[in-house]
Amino acid sequence: VQLVESGGGLVQTGGSLRLSCAASGRLYISFNMAWFRQAPGKEREFLAAVGWSSGRTSLGDSTRDRFGISRDRDKRTGYLQMENLKPEDTALYFCAATNTDGREPSNRYSYDYWGQGTQVTVSS
Repeated sequence: VQLVESGGGLVQTGGSLRLSCAASGRLYISFNMAWFRQAPGKEREFLAAVGWSSGRTSLGDSTRDRFGISRDRDKRTGYLQMENLKPEDTALYFCAATNTDGREPSNRYSYDYWGQGTQVTVSS
């Protein structure tokens, strides 16, 4: 499985962005996709996850009121919708995935595949 993120960039405080993660390769019925971010000097932080078949979502505590996750199975693409962005949201955003079901969605070690990341910078 290969993952390619897109949609990052520079945005002003209060703005919105939608990140995309295009998946290629073999996606099993147990496929799950997630988004994480990592700012310089900080731990990688869980943002959201979605079950590819079920559509069931999990959201990280710190951003659940502003971020949402979705997927388009026909396009093999997952999305992270981010609203009311703040300077503290500045980070490198990663897409992650696994073909193994039943793992803890917020644990970075649950995922076998990672994209290269897309930078999001929020100016004050």
